[in-house]
Amino acid sequence: MKGLLFILLSLNVGAGPDGDSFLNRLQPRDSILIADQLEYGFTLNGVEEGTGFMLPDFRSISNDTLTLVRDWQIDTLKYHKKDKTRDIKASVIIAPFEPGLYDLPPLSALRVKGDETDTIRFMPITMKVTTIQIDTATYTPHDIKGQITYPVTFAEVLPWVLGAIGLAALVLLAIYLIRRYSRKGQDEKSKDPPYVVALRGLDRYRGDKFWAPDKQKTFYSGVTDTLKEYMDAEFGVDAPEMTTAELFAALKGREDITPEMYDRLKGLFETADFVKFAKMTVPPEENAGVLPTAVKFVTETYQKQLEGEEAQEK
Repeated sequence: MKGLLFILLSLNVGAGPDGDSFLNRLQPRDSILIADQLEYGFTLNGVEEGTGFMLPDFRSISNDTLTLVRDWQIDTLKYHKKDKTRDIKASVIIAPFEPGLYDLPPLSALRVKGDETDTIRFMPITMKVTTIQIDTATYTPHDIKGQITYPVTFAEVLPWVLGAIGLAALVLLAIYLIRRYSRKGQDEKSKDPPYVVALRGLDRYRGDKFWAPDKQKTFYSGVTDTLKEYMDAEFGVDAPEMTTAELFAALKGREDITPEMYDRLKGLFETADFVKFAKMTVPPEENAGVLPTAVKFVTETYQKQLEGEEAQEK
């Protein structure tokens, strides 16, 4: 049928009186302005299954003044389970581009139900389109405004903050695991007895190159730290976490440390404290006795420990 658009629905429209069409503004304003988009159409209630429609072809009305933005679209507004019918809405979207009165094309629907055909007509609508009035007497042209910048909200920043926290947590976890397994691997590889480890560590400080005033802190710290680690491993004394006074209070009276060695070792640690914390400079002749004292302490105590173990076995 010329001039009509045929749309076959999986619905059926029950008989009903002709009704009114509607015109809804898609922009929430109190008037219709140029280029506003409007939904023009009609509604039908009690639509049954199995009916077809022929709807007006509005493509012919599209021009520079009134444009068809979207062709016919049919939506279900409500479904009635009791009688299995639907309330539907059929509409097009139009947009005017000139001010004035528009007599919109009348709406009609040719309903086809089996061998029966009838036409449903709806009242046409006249719409008034206005434009924004400009006061030419006070109007002053301005430059084009830049984009509007809105303040950043907490909801926008939150995903980035959480992402940064998560990334930092992963980095810290990776560092922790690397250090843990590296230390574990070193502990598994280090199977030498404590006295061998201590003598090897003391050997690094052999020679007078560490006796210079600017290197004495490194020299005394290295020697005393090596001895503390040896005491921790050999005697079970938490020497690395003790002060000099606490350490020698714990060592006092041990059978494997002679009184002479105890006094010499205590003097070495006290001198080291003065060098590290009071920046004292020790003369070369005193520095020369540091390493022999440390080596003798390790060898003597280890030998006494070994003799004690042999005596227990016998």
